[in-house]
Amino acid sequence: MNFLIIDSNALLHRSYHALPPLQNQNGELLNAVYGFVSVLIKAINEVNPDFIAAAFDVAGPTFRHINFKEYKAKRKKPPEEFYKQIPKIKEVLLSFGIPIFEKEGFEADDIIATLVKKINNQIKDTIQIYILTGDLDTLQLVSENVKIYTLKKGIKDTIFYTPKEVENRFGLTPGQIVDFKTLRGDPSDNIPGVKGIGEKTAIKLLKKYKTLDDIYKAIENGSFFLDTPTKTKKIQEKLISQRENVYFGKDLVEVRDDVPIEFNLKKCLFKKDLNTYQQIEEILTKLNFYSLIPRIKKIFFENNFSKEKTLF
Repeated sequence: MNFLIIDSNALLHRSYHALPPLQNQNGELLNAVYGFVSVLIKAINEVNPDFIAAAFDVAGPTFRHINFKEYKAKRKKPPEEFYKQIPKIKEVLLSFGIPIFEKEGFEADDIIATLVKKINNQIKDTIQIYILTGDLDTLQLVSENVKIYTLKKGIKDTIFYTPKEVENRFGLTPGQIVDFKTLRGDPSDNIPGVKGIGEKTAIKLLKKYKTLDDIYKAIENGSFFLDTPTKTKKIQEKLISQRENVYFGKDLVEVRDDVPIEFNLKKCLFKKDLNTYQQIEEILTKLNFYSLIPRIKKIFFENNFSKEKTLF
């Protein structure tokens, strides 16, 4: 069985910036909605999900903003035309029968981590989880049964991140991504990291010592060493002097999997029936997305998805 989780805000942002302005007859901008739906259709074709759920950010501060006022402070706020498209994409998701999960005080990434945990706890059979996203913030969730399905360039080229793909790109395992971002910092979220330690040094440290905790254990027992005595001393001093901030940063980087949301597996079932198709066709026609309708027909008819599986 396959479960597709949509990182909605990340995918909307990617679509908004990747596509030129696209307006309907009323002059409303719909480029993010069009891109989002186009990628969703592609993902459904390639993943063939039995279940789908969508995670959203909620307006207002999260626990990260409360703990660190500078969190994401350097990000440029999207224009109002972007935010006006969010209700429309929610309308499209509901036409697909896709439930929406969001929680005040948490980010979509936390919702996704919580859904992954709940899915794995509830489904005892083999389940493959795919996270459809526009960025790589959820790479830390990749495992043997969790893959990231994301965009390489624009909205047409896509890639799956498995544990092997993560290691090929970063030289680290998915389980080391949090410590990597903690050491290196994350400019997009305004998380400083350790001043004086960049990407290459962070990777070297984690390749040798595996985890952030083990790096500090090596410092404490006097076995810490990296390349040369001079470099070792400099890096060690940086790590010691910034230790408190390092672990504070890790709390910001690591996603939460304990968001208090209600999860009903049956409500996430993707119904490949005529009624669902008609609902989708109606909303796509309303949005003037006529070019997407043949792709929807292919999903429901040519691929014989209309024959529902007995899952319960």
